[in-house]
Amino acid sequence: MGSLTNKQPRIFSGHHGNALAPCTRTHQIGALFLVVITFFLTRLFHQSFSPCTATSFGSTDLSSGRSLVRISDAGYLFWPNRGYGSVLSLKIYVYEETEIDGLKELMRGRDGKISADACVKGQWGTQVKIHKLLLKSGFRTKKKEEADLFFVPTYVKCVRMTGGLNDKEINQTFVKVLSQMPYFRRSGGRDHVFVFPSGAGAHLFRSWATFINRSIILSPEGDRTDKKDITAFNTWKDIIIPGNVEDGMTVRRPTTVKPLPLSKRKYLANYLGRAQGKAGRLKLIEMSEKFPDKLECPDLKFSGPDKLGRAEYFEHLRNAKFCLAPRGESSWTLRFYESFFVECVPVILSDQAEFPFQNVIDYSQISIKWPSSRIGPELLNYLESIPDRDIERMIANGRRIRCLWVYGPESQPCSTMQGIMWELQRKVRQFHQSHETFWLHNQTIVNRNLVEFSKWEPPMPLP
Repeated sequence: MGSLTNKQPRIFSGHHGNALAPCTRTHQIGALFLVVITFFLTRLFHQSFSPCTATSFGSTDLSSGRSLVRISDAGYLFWPNRGYGSVLSLKIYVYEETEIDGLKELMRGRDGKISADACVKGQWGTQVKIHKLLLKSGFRTKKKEEADLFFVPTYVKCVRMTGGLNDKEINQTFVKVLSQMPYFRRSGGRDHVFVFPSGAGAHLFRSWATFINRSIILSPEGDRTDKKDITAFNTWKDIIIPGNVEDGMTVRRPTTVKPLPLSKRKYLANYLGRAQGKAGRLKLIEMSEKFPDKLECPDLKFSGPDKLGRAEYFEHLRNAKFCLAPRGESSWTLRFYESFFVECVPVILSDQAEFPFQNVIDYSQISIKWPSSRIGPELLNYLESIPDRDIERMIANGRRIRCLWVYGPESQPCSTMQGIMWELQRKVRQFHQSHETFWLHNQTIVNRNLVEFSKWEPPMPLP
């Protein structure tokens, strides 16, 4: 969507009573012929250029409503038309790290020594993966005036964890960066997209509520009201994204660890993780000591000389029918996504957890959510009562949609980026305005001082 000053107005008009020529049978046949030809040409064009359609179609619906996300036997993703449109059609501008003073610091640290390769590893790697995929995306535009959305790349979680910037520096640098963005000012940030890949969400930027509370936030975390007075996640504007699962597990032919048949799994359920003093996790560890033949909660080392390797971790995870996912420091857990790739049924023990693409996925068909207040023998008894045929059904459903947890390009038949692009398309606005944006009779966009948008000079005052 280009600059408002360059757009032709959209005009809605009716018929004005002009005399019409009589409609003959020849006209009717010709009209029918045009309809048929248009239909076939549209189908041909759609199959050739849309990255999310396929000619083969044999799939399981995974939503209980009319909006269905479907995965064909060939692995192609079918997103619903309702509310999304039939074809992806959007343009995203990606800010360059050297384009705005301060943006490089939010990506590389104050000394510029932090590399993207160092930040792409681990559960917070989505901040780098999404950026890199957008740089190569067919939906990227290098012209700001035609962009529907603007992506602001930052690796602040990685930068903070590696000592590149402290909390105060992150806050100050964010404010400096935003003050140099005329397009951010134009919309009040409504068309700007940020990734915050950890449980802290947008709270990594302490002043988020003042400056980016209208922007689109991509984050795996949907709730922090347990530690904050207000959560940064808004279900109507923000997008929950999957966590970053080990690349070796997300390829079509897993190279790290392959799933085991149900009959060869040693445990009913497992929990792999640290206690961290969390009540739910402590209860699970206590239960594993009482029921060691049913529940595995090994004392795993995640650091030091006895640190558990990634292959060993997934070998443990695959050895149970159910993978328990209690909350930790925040409500979301990477274990939920990992379970789909070892093909155990995830059991969510985090009451406030949010999940990706809820508009189109029925999570009751691929997982179980159990009240965290009822963690105890009752949970194990319930899981033990579930027939293997129902477990196999849930695993099969999960196998179909787990491609949505894979950070591949949107050109792939099914990927996280396809899902994100469809969700972003729903956020596109025809018109951009904020309380500091005004317009005149000739469609000229101006600021409070009546300066035309094309002449706005940074730094600009922020709210």
